[in-house]
Amino acid sequence: MWRNIASSFLTLVLVLLVVAAAAIAWGRKEFSGPGPAEVAQCVQVAPGASLSAVSKQLADQGAISNAYVFRAGADYLGKAHELKFGSYLVPPGASMEEIIGVVTAGGPSTCGTEVILRVGVRETTVLLRDMNSRTGAYEEMARYNPATEERPAEIAAAEEKADARLRVLMAEGVTSWQVVEAVKAVEFLSGEVSEVPAEGSLAPDTYAVNRGDDRAALLAEMARRQAAILEAEWEARPFGLPYETPEEALIMASIVEKETGVAAERPQVASVFVNRLERGMRLETDPTVIYGITRGEGILDRGLRRSELNAVTPYNTYRVDGLPPTPIANPGRAAIRAALNPDTTDYIFFVADGTGGHAFSRTLEEHNAAVARWREIERQRGEPADSPVQGDG
Repeated sequence: MWRNIASSFLTLVLVLLVVAAAAIAWGRKEFSGPGPAEVAQCVQVAPGASLSAVSKQLADQGAISNAYVFRAGADYLGKAHELKFGSYLVPPGASMEEIIGVVTAGGPSTCGTEVILRVGVRETTVLLRDMNSRTGAYEEMARYNPATEERPAEIAAAEEKADARLRVLMAEGVTSWQVVEAVKAVEFLSGEVSEVPAEGSLAPDTYAVNRGDDRAALLAEMARRQAAILEAEWEARPFGLPYETPEEALIMASIVEKETGVAAERPQVASVFVNRLERGMRLETDPTVIYGITRGEGILDRGLRRSELNAVTPYNTYRVDGLPPTPIANPGRAAIRAALNPDTTDYIFFVADGTGGHAFSRTLEEHNAAVARWREIERQRGEPADSPVQGDG
């Protein structure tokens, strides 16, 4: 009898081992094989979320086939306690192993609802975007200008969502006044701004914020970043540049920023103005004259008048020598680097060439020919001729 019992027990053990081996093999296949999702999934990990909650969410979304296998695999990999807060895009068919890698690696969020305050040179807008799960791409859902339009209901609702990402995007070449007016206009920030920061002192960049963040603190962070950029670029500058202080380099960078929208041209434009300073020539650049008129508070949507070009003001570089007294906008890192690392050229003139870029010249004769070509392009477009300037205004 005992022999029969022992034989039955061994048989049961063998069956259990076979079942266990099959279960393990199945679990490994489920864990490492392609997942069930046919479209991209936005996986949102809340602050302090547990592995159990995330695995249930993934199973409910259809991103994984089995929440228990997901948790067991995370435990096996030693990543059960390494979840990182954020919203992450998971591609179609991603395995559980791949998903664990995504939600524990961290980094910037790559999907989900986001509200962006875009501070631009010509317009400030608040944009609502969300991810299309079928394409994996962000799509615009709504937008408005906070200075002139009412906030749409869908943007107001998005700003209140706990998992929505809020960002402030500051473009190169905007003025400090424009930045202050923009951050004061949106309702997801709070606090007073007592004064406009010094022109040029704010770093064009993208800033992640939380609902209710203090406006003054955000401006202080912008200033901190710009100071760090200027310090690093100033320390790395070559010898022989016509700047006595970092502030003078920042002024030049702001002029370069306003003179061209073509990134590759910045070092060439900087070389023109450096060459003029070194030869004792006036800078003769329209953006400085315009800043003297507007003080950075808005756009001058017209050409400069002859009386404005003739007026003697600190910012009229047609009438005064050297640099203007302050920057005329907030330059980005690339413009600061260009001002401190200009190309080595003989250029002392440039003018628009009709392609969005500029024609650079070494002599007045070459420049006059380039100006004539530009005037002809203006005539063909039916545009009024610009004032006769030596730097494209």
